[in-house]
Amino acid sequence: MPAADAPPQQALRTFYHAHHTWLVNWLKRRLGCVHHANDLAHDTFLKLVAKPSTLTHIQEPRAFLSTVAHGLMVDQFRKSALEQAYLDAIRHLPVSFAPSPEEHLAMLEILLQIDLLFRGLKPNVRNAFLLSKLEGLTYPEIAMRLGISLRTVETYMAEALRHLLTVPRA
Repeated sequence: MPAADAPPQQALRTFYHAHHTWLVNWLKRRLGCVHHANDLAHDTFLKLVAKPSTLTHIQEPRAFLSTVAHGLMVDQFRKSALEQAYLDAIRHLPVSFAPSPEEHLAMLEILLQIDLLFRGLKPNVRNAFLLSKLEGLTYPEIAMRLGISLRTVETYMAEALRHLLTVPRA
């Protein structure tokens, strides 16, 4: 029976056996660590397990797998950078203000959710929005701080709000 006609589990098993080693090697060359490569390869194939019907539409398996794996790799790098920035920020807190392990985990989860919300926004749009909402600057103050026109600030804020309203919630 051709792979396209095989039951989804068998088709996935065949696809996995045909491409897993290649994907791990591809990832290992980029990450420099076989353990991280295996983890990301596993996560990549989990994406297929979640949507087995995807297999029938894949024309170039290695291009597909490398694209999915690359996206997961970028997500992992973003998460690591965000976690490191958080650790750097709390490193200087007095011990009495240091978060508990539970608070630490909760804060990281919140930061990752915020990162997801802002993903896809241009940096200048994100900066204008954050200056308004976090620092409480007025639009004219934002325009002066960023060296842009008031009209551009208004455009950026509208763009940011449109984006945030259309981001799917988990």
